[in-house]
Amino acid sequence: MKNAEDIESYLTHMEAQFEAVGDGIWVIKDIGPGLVLSIADSVLVFRMKVMDASSVPAAHREGLFRKLLELNAEEMLHGAYGLESDGAIVVTDALQLQNLDYNEFQATVDDIGMAVRNHYPELSSFTA
Repeated sequence: MKNAEDIESYLTHMEAQFEAVGDGIWVIKDIGPGLVLSIADSVLVFRMKVMDASSVPAAHREGLFRKLLELNAEEMLHGAYGLESDGAIVVTDALQLQNLDYNEFQATVDDIGMAVRNHYPELSSFTA
């Protein structure tokens, strides 16, 4: 099973700008507002806040939520958009540490970063 040292090795190998912010917790600084990785039991969790739903006028929220569901179904290879109880719109994913390899790790990081870069302009248009 992979551990914190393996994850740091993967981050270094991909030349990511990252910071260890706790035991088994890292922030990749060069992906969006920061992609947080954390080890939780036997899983590596990826999470990035995209925006706050509270910044979207009530009249536009249904359209935003519909768009997020469409993106989950049609474009997200790794992870999914979600709404946290505090109103944060996030993209998350989780990978098993048991068989995690570098290619799977990098594909997940790259896909989340690409999704946010490609989708954010449209998602942020709902705030107007």
